Amino acid sequence: MDTFALLKERFPRLALCRDFSFARHTTIGCGGMADVAAFPQRGELAPLACFLKEANIPYCLLGAGANVLAADGRFHGVVVKFSRMNSLFAEGNTLIADAGVTGGSLLRAACACNLKGLHFLTGIPMSVGGATAMNAGVRGRHLSDVLVWAEALLDGKLVRIPQKECQFSEKSSVFLQKIAISRVCLAGTAATEREIAAEREYYRNLRAHLPKGRSMGCVFVNPEGESAGALIERCGLKERRIGGAVVSSQHANFILSEGATSSDVAALIELVRQTVFAETGILLREEIRRLP
Repeated sequence: MDTFALLKERFPRLALCRDFSFARHTTIGCGGMADVAAFPQRGELAPLACFLKEANIPYCLLGAGANVLAADGRFHGVVVKFSRMNSLFAEGNTLIADAGVTGGSLLRAACACNLKGLHFLTGIPMSVGGATAMNAGVRGRHLSDVLVWAEALLDGKLVRIPQKECQFSEKSSVFLQKIAISRVCLAGTAATEREIAAEREYYRNLRAHLPKGRSMGCVFVNPEGESAGALIERCGLKERRIGGAVVSSQHANFILSEGATSSDVAALIELVRQTVFAETGILLREEIRRLP
């Protein structure tokens, strides 16, 4: 019995599809196919993940598909996609959001509830789960600054993990160790419409200079006291190209796809990393996640 049929038999109500395209579901727009994708609701996540582990079926987790580079070729396993986990509600000055809630939905809820403090996420392509795992942010503000707790899958159960136990660092957390987030609690601050609008506009302007086109966002984490983009530019790598992948002329920490394969993008990432290391002695760390 193939994986699709096996999952359909075990979980008859679980939303499934065959031949899932990474290219169609990632912001960079490249990558191969997966045999199966599963779209669990919150109550289905734990039993699904447990079954996949017990049956020794390879799987990977996928949110909005930003900051992700999926390999070319075929993944003989299951993509667990969080798009049907989209419950979102307020409790006082906090928002409780499922992992699949988009950044746009989250910020519209913050506005409706007259909350500021979350709008540094403005314009970031994200799902709540992925943004939490990657500790998304900009200019010194990160998701870890507003997270109260995250509910995640540990030892087959959904467990509430307080912020201090999430091991947050620059663009990283404990959840990158393939720990599935199901829900988070984010804290805002009561504010007037004018204050919220000002905060939103400030962060929108911060992102106005970023390149348009298909990308993963920033490729490398900024080293301590340095800008990854500035280092790459200093090494003369703007507009460097491999196949359909090109270093942006606008912001050197972005790689754009102009019909690229994932292999093109991966090769260009490695070229940039090795060139910067050779010329500066700084080894850049990837911000993106590789899948599967």
